[in-house]
Amino acid sequence: MSADHPVLFAVLAGFLFGNAFCWLPGPINLTILNEGARRGFRWAFLIGLGAAVMDAIYCAISFTGFAQIFENDMIRAVMQVGSFVFLLLLGCKFLFASSLNVPNKLDAASGRIEAKLEEKIHPRSPFLTGFLRVAANLGVLAAWLILAATLMSEKWVDNSRMARAACVGGIFVGTVLWFFILSFTVARGHGKFSQQTLLRLQHISGLCLLTTAIFVGLEIAWRLSKHQF
Repeated sequence: MSADHPVLFAVLAGFLFGNAFCWLPGPINLTILNEGARRGFRWAFLIGLGAAVMDAIYCAISFTGFAQIFENDMIRAVMQVGSFVFLLLLGCKFLFASSLNVPNKLDAASGRIEAKLEEKIHPRSPFLTGFLRVAANLGVLAAWLILAATLMSEKWVDNSRMARAACVGGIFVGTVLWFFILSFTVARGHGKFSQQTLLRLQHISGLCLLTTAIFVGLEIAWRLSKHQF
């Protein structure tokens, strides 16, 4: 299907992966969880919208950086193996986590960057708050880099400008939809959407990542058996 309808497949892949990645724990989800209950739907959704815009920018940077790299079959094979290992470890990490506070080696650096940005810019609008918190989170950039590498190494996203743009668009729509649902549920749900619910979604997202890693691993094994690397 990806070969016959590359743009449509890229949009679908971006939407699904973008939406699933939003289920992972992070400052934006927790901020929406707190602000939605305190200030209402509009404030919470604008935080998510700002975060989604910055996510889309990071995605565009990631796909642009990998555009020329994946024209080399050897590099694509190496990136495919690297993506498999990363998704396997990340999936296990989130699937078996007992709390939302999963340690991240980038947290300290991200915290310093966020503090400097807020000190200089002093964001007062919810949109800018969400935008800057994602911009300062180095873990988000790393995640989108790995996602772009996975999608392109597996050829789920064709190495064409139109397909890459379509995937970024799908990711943006997927993230906006998630933040809309989260904001609405928190604002209208009267406490029904809790951190425990986020933890369950984190487990589901971890299972999705683990399933993707297994699929990638099986494809690598099949190519090795056919000597297609």
